[in-house]
Amino acid sequence: MPGPNVVARVGAMLRAVSAAEPDGASTTELGKWAGLARPTAHRLLMSLADEGLVGRDPKTGRWSLGPELYLLGVGAAYRYDITDQARAVVTRLARETGESAFLSVRRGDETVCVLAEEGSFPLRSHVLHVGIRFPLGVASAGLAILSHLPAAEVDEYFARILPETGWGARHSETEIRKRIALTRRAGYAVNPALLVEGSWGMAAAVFDRSGLPGWALSLTGVETRFRADRRRELGRLLLEQAHELSGRLQA
Repeated sequence: MPGPNVVARVGAMLRAVSAAEPDGASTTELGKWAGLARPTAHRLLMSLADEGLVGRDPKTGRWSLGPELYLLGVGAAYRYDITDQARAVVTRLARETGESAFLSVRRGDETVCVLAEEGSFPLRSHVLHVGIRFPLGVASAGLAILSHLPAAEVDEYFARILPETGWGARHSETEIRKRIALTRRAGYAVNPALLVEGSWGMAAAVFDRSGLPGWALSLTGVETRFRADRRRELGRLLLEQAHELSGRLQA
């Protein structure tokens, strides 16, 4: 494997292991998710384990993120981590709505969930958890971010990515563009059980100092909690809290 290919494959493998948290995944599963043949996946995982970047459960053989990644993350946190500024906002959303609340960050063509707070309502959606990744436009957080990007960037995204390949016809470019138009009109994004039956999500974008959407606040819950009249209330609250967090980050 030429040098650039190795780096790309290592990155794909680490992202696959991250997406498998907290339960971990087998070599075969990780190879499939990273788009690698099993022997290649195994060689990469063994090399990453030697560096402490991944670890393997000796009983189950499942791979998880390693301790060296934690230490590297601590070093990078001061530059990229906004969870301290966002924690109170996410907690407030969960407390005031009873739904599960999340903060997701844009990372290239994906969103990554980085902060979660369970709501008080006993029935919950379990689509999101810290570390899970989705292509932009698939979950409500990614839809909120994609909808507020400049039109040229949206076009470039669809030229690179075809979300329907992994997520079905409801995530075709045509369908996502329809939802982008609705999101721009309302200000917030709605995912009406497109990922898991009966599980709804809503999100509002959070903006950086340059005025671009870099994060999103979202709420998830069961369908009966997202009737039309309540969606307007939840949307208003999401927009208020996203505006407050954007202000904190731009100060």
